[in-house]
Amino acid sequence: MQKNNLNTKNRNNASCKRKYCDIGGQAVIEGVMMRSRNFWALAVRKPDKSISVNIYPQEPVSIKHKFLGWPFIRGTVSLAESLAIGFKALSYSVNEATDEDIKFSKKEMSISIIIAVLFTVGVFFVAPTLIGRSFQSFFANSFIYNLFEGLIRILFFLAYIFIVSTLKDIRRLFQYHGAEHKTIAAFENNEELIPEKIQKYSTLHMRCGTNFLLIVMIVAIFVFALLGKPPIYWRIISRIVLIPVIAGISYELIKLAGRFADNKFVHILFYPGLLLQKITTRQPDDSQIEVAVQSFKKVIEAEDGRRIEKLKKEDGN
Repeated sequence: MQKNNLNTKNRNNASCKRKYCDIGGQAVIEGVMMRSRNFWALAVRKPDKSISVNIYPQEPVSIKHKFLGWPFIRGTVSLAESLAIGFKALSYSVNEATDEDIKFSKKEMSISIIIAVLFTVGVFFVAPTLIGRSFQSFFANSFIYNLFEGLIRILFFLAYIFIVSTLKDIRRLFQYHGAEHKTIAAFENNEELIPEKIQKYSTLHMRCGTNFLLIVMIVAIFVFALLGKPPIYWRIISRIVLIPVIAGISYELIKLAGRFADNKFVHILFYPGLLLQKITTRQPDDSQIEVAVQSFKKVIEAEDGRRIEKLKKEDGN
C-alpha cells in the first residue's frame, strides 16, 4: 500500500483544515463510502482480496438553489442527499463484494428509500406518540408528558441499535464504520494515512451519524414540548411535519460539535452520542482500514483535481 503524501499539502484546501474535515462517510458491504462536497467515493474489498475504488461526482443541490444551503434548511437537504447516496453506495458495494452483477432500477431504489423513511417515521415518531397517549392522564404538565414520550422514542432507538448489533454481518459493517472514523480522525490530526498510524485513533467521532440521530431524538423533545398536548390526530401530524425542522436544528448542532470537538463542554454535552458509538462501531483490522484510506484518498484527489481545473479556467479568462 502506498504511503499517503496528501496529509500536509492539503492542510489549507477548502475541504479540510486541521482538527476539522468536511468529509463524512458510511460503512457498506465490505467497504467504505467517503463523501466530500462535490464527490463520493466507494472502496470495497473484493472476493480476490483486491480493493475496488470508484469515484462519483455529486453536485450539491444547494449550488443551483442557494437558499437550500442556508442554515437550518441545509440539514434536511443534506439528510436527503445522504440517504440517496447511501442507498446507491450500499447497492454498488453488494456487486463489488460478491462479484455479481446485481442491478437496482431507479424505481426499486426509490421504493427502498420510501420504505426506509416510512419505517423510521412510523417506529420512532408515530409509535411513541400512540404509546405515550395511553399515559397522558398521568402527566398534567405538557413538558413532562413530552419528555416521557421522548424517552420512549429514545428507548426504541436504543433497542433497535442493540438488536441489529447482534447480527454477524452487521458487526462486520460496524468494523468498517470504525475504520471510517479512525481514518478521518488521523487525517484531522495530520497523521500519515497508513494502518499502523491510524489504528491508535478512536473509533468514536463527534460528527458520526449515530450521534446525529441521538441529537434528533433529544431535540424532538424540546420542539414537541412547545406544542403542549394537542388532540392525537394533530399530535401525529405535527410529529411528521416537524421532522425537517428537527433535522435542521440537529444538523447545525452536529456541525458545531465537529468544529469544537476539543472543547471540554462540547465533549461532555455530546458524550452520550459518543457512548452509543461503542455499539455502532467496532475495532477494525488493518485490511479494513486500508479500504477506508483508499476511499478517503479518492475524494481528496477528486477535490484537488476539481480545484486545479477551476484555477486553470480562471487563469484562461
